[in-house]
Amino acid sequence: MIASLNGKLESLSSDSAIINVGGVGFKVFMPTSALANIGMPGAEVKVFTHTHVREDAITLYGFPTAEEMWLFETLLGVSGLGPKLSLAMLSALTPNQVTTAIATGSAEMLDMIPGIGKKVASRIILELKEKIGAGWAIAPETQVSQENADVLAALTALGYSAAESVKAVASLPADAELKLEDKVKLALQYLGSR
Repeated sequence: MIASLNGKLESLSSDSAIINVGGVGFKVFMPTSALANIGMPGAEVKVFTHTHVREDAITLYGFPTAEEMWLFETLLGVSGLGPKLSLAMLSALTPNQVTTAIATGSAEMLDMIPGIGKKVASRIILELKEKIGAGWAIAPETQVSQENADVLAALTALGYSAAESVKAVASLPADAELKLEDKVKLALQYLGSR
């Protein structure tokens, strides 16, 4: 299997990049965030790859870090979740937001992703909650405690994006004994000040 590619970036599209390695152009499907940060055509790039083999196709999926590739492969382990939906998750949310949603049981955050409904979001959380907690360190600035999961759900229900909601919840004071309503108000004030 192809574990990584190191070569010249030939071209970019909305969902993939062509990377030339030794005169051979490899089409690599990548999350939109990775495509935005990979560089301009002509640049030397390195991506970690997952080779997905089916009867009718061999497809490469690329990621800027080995940790992000690990998360993608972990998501593939969920029954009914293929590479396209796993890639869509990593395009809609950052890896830390995905792991935070799974670790805190926030199905609302996951089911906002196109193609992921409540049933699939619940299955992802059920199958990966323990595995994600053991294999991925959630960045302190995006940690969401179990008691703040309700605040996250309230903000997303009010129409804020998952990314905005996670940042607002992360801004809440950690040691304060606040009611849910007070936490939501503080989070809304944070969002209003940005």
